[in-house]
Amino acid sequence: MLLPTGGGGMNSTMDDMNLIHQAQRHHLVVREIGEEIDLEIGPGDDDPSFSNNTLINVPPQESAAEDHDESKQMMIHQASGGNQDLLKTQPAKKKKKVVKRWREEWADTYKWAYVDVKDGTARIFCSVCREYGRKHRRNPYGNEGSRNMQMSALEEHNNSLLHKEALRLQMASKDKIVVDKPLYVKALMSKTAGSIIEAALKRDPHELEFIQSVQEAIHALERVISKNSSYVSTMERLLEPERTIVFRVPWVDDRGETHVNRGFRVHFNQTLGPCRGGLRFHPSMNLSIAKFLSFGQTLKNALSPYRLGGSSGGSDFDPKSKSDGEVMRFCQSFMNELYRYLGPEKDLPSEEMGVGTREMGFLHGQYRRLAGHSQGSFTGPRVNWSGSSLRTEATGYGLVFFAQLMLADMNKELKGLRCAVSGSGKIAMHVLEKLIAYGAVPITVSDAKGYLVDDDGFDFLKISFLRDIKAQQRSLRDYSKTYARSKYYDEAKPWSERFDVAFPCASQNEINQSDAINLVNSGCRILVEGSNMPCTAEAVDVLRKANVLVAPSMAAGVGGVVAGELELKECNLNWSPEDFESKLQEAMKQTYQRALKAATDFGYQKESPEALVHGAVISAFLTIASGMVDQGCV
Repeated sequence: MLLPTGGGGMNSTMDDMNLIHQAQRHHLVVREIGEEIDLEIGPGDDDPSFSNNTLINVPPQESAAEDHDESKQMMIHQASGGNQDLLKTQPAKKKKKVVKRWREEWADTYKWAYVDVKDGTARIFCSVCREYGRKHRRNPYGNEGSRNMQMSALEEHNNSLLHKEALRLQMASKDKIVVDKPLYVKALMSKTAGSIIEAALKRDPHELEFIQSVQEAIHALERVISKNSSYVSTMERLLEPERTIVFRVPWVDDRGETHVNRGFRVHFNQTLGPCRGGLRFHPSMNLSIAKFLSFGQTLKNALSPYRLGGSSGGSDFDPKSKSDGEVMRFCQSFMNELYRYLGPEKDLPSEEMGVGTREMGFLHGQYRRLAGHSQGSFTGPRVNWSGSSLRTEATGYGLVFFAQLMLADMNKELKGLRCAVSGSGKIAMHVLEKLIAYGAVPITVSDAKGYLVDDDGFDFLKISFLRDIKAQQRSLRDYSKTYARSKYYDEAKPWSERFDVAFPCASQNEINQSDAINLVNSGCRILVEGSNMPCTAEAVDVLRKANVLVAPSMAAGVGGVVAGELELKECNLNWSPEDFESKLQEAMKQTYQRALKAATDFGYQKESPEALVHGAVISAFLTIASGMVDQGCV
């Protein structure tokens, strides 16, 4: 009697084990085709918790713990011998686990996707195309509304050649889409002006810096376009560069290892004459930044006393911590490709971020060797083989001259005013020098890691010490070891200090919305842009509402253009510092008056915080547009 019973118990145990093996085999199938199983048994739109669950960054430990809990429950069912209980509990656990596993795998696989609300419904978007569902390609499952269907459509889209090509181009330009920081689009009164921005967004949706600069220009030109609608087509032509050059730059370091960087040069517009513009060597350099810089340079050159086109470029090469030999080999390789596009009547580069006298010397030497002549000179090299002796000081000095012109119209002067300066490069140092000469009190400088404040103000001896620190590639923190009353703040910006005039001279978008609020609360009433586009769009709105007068970089920074043309056209003359400064002051005065006149012609009050910003863009654009109309559609 015991033997049959024992046999029956053994058979029952074997049946239970078979069920477990079947369940495990089903579990493996679920792992392999999680999408298809999920489509059949997942809750989809019927699951109200789907939209509340996080699709990205799901901790992987949770899934492993769930597997462990499930296997533990299956063993309990096996011990009890309840076949029906196993069949009842298995599907529910399977459904929950499959859906969750799908989401984990989806989040790990689709790095270029995000969730957003469209027409009140949570959708899964592609970060490259910014579209969802059937808008990628036709959904083979025929159901756009289901979340699971959207994920399947997104998978099909991500595997398409069109998407892969878009992704390749995006990575090639080193643009990273940041979903939680969307592009800030300003509202425009005119639909016609808005159509220009919409066209630029459709053409170059990932070039954030360039689109931002376009928005600022269109916002300033709104009244101009509303009076003459023919300028719409002119502006659309202007916003497309005449020539964009992207090339590889291979070079060998001191250890014999080969490296490859990417080079850029954008000839934006040559309607008024040959191009002039800077070269920037910085790891963040990409095509968007090259286009934004060359567009701004085009407007700046048009506003200057000379008839010049605009260009800009550079490379994602970082000259910091590189030896002279490494920098020389890189510059020579860079010029091997670029030289054929350069010349006095084509394009001449000048210094920008990461490019100083060392880099310009190597570039000019290789250009002379390849071109077979040295007609003209690159702006910025050493005195003994270039023209004017104050070329490197011209931009910084010009910023201070422009601030003095603004204050003179307010019956004020720089003497005794506290000034905050950001950056610690060539422009910032020369701004400090000229501020001290005018009797102002500059109190701050900054670098990538923080800022230095000296409440006593800098003097010429302190500036010399700062230059030594920068030349030795030491931190500005070392300054406070010598001057005890100064202090260095890590991971901070100088805009919360108390000051009257601000000179941002570091990089683009260095002043965000919170920085602008701090700047206003600090008592600042004038901001002179030393760097190109130093304020974000949100920061510009804050400054405008607080009636802070802004001197745009395209007007205040025209000193570098003036000095470059003087050294090119009159390089045989030995300018005294006094003569050179006199010519520079006269050029800055002309630029200031042109910007104010254009603003008042289109109804802006002289005291308006937008007067100089809008007037500079209006004057530059009208000059370029006139030439473009005369020359026809070229």
